[in-house]
Amino acid sequence: MKDIEKYNWTKEGYDPFLISDGWQVAYLTCVDEHRLDDLIDMEVHKETDEVFICLEGKGILLTADYSGETAEIKALLMENGVTYNIPAGVWHNISMDEKAKIIIVEKSNTHNNDGEHRMLTPEEKKTVDRLIAEAIA
Repeated sequence: MKDIEKYNWTKEGYDPFLISDGWQVAYLTCVDEHRLDDLIDMEVHKETDEVFICLEGKGILLTADYSGETAEIKALLMENGVTYNIPAGVWHNISMDEKAKIIIVEKSNTHNNDGEHRMLTPEEKKTVDRLIAEAIA
């Protein structure tokens, strides 16, 4: 008979700790590429959604729409304990403070086969930095 499995937070950064039957759960803590002032790109998953839950600290989800002449970028300060879904096809990234602990639920191949990154232009970087500052103010 199978029994309850228990997992502890053991690594810094992105750590997919439970992988099962095509899906996975990962921890994410603050590392350079996700610090409040260090975001430099956006990513998209074309075939799968990605779910985020901020357990503690501050996490800011950012989305970008590149369909027009200029990017439309939005930022949302996450509420702790609330589940946020980024649908497939939405450019996004997450920024966080040093105390943030995030849970991510996604298909197990999301970061291996279904990811594309896009560097922020200098103008987009200024917008992102402004939106993050406004979100945590």
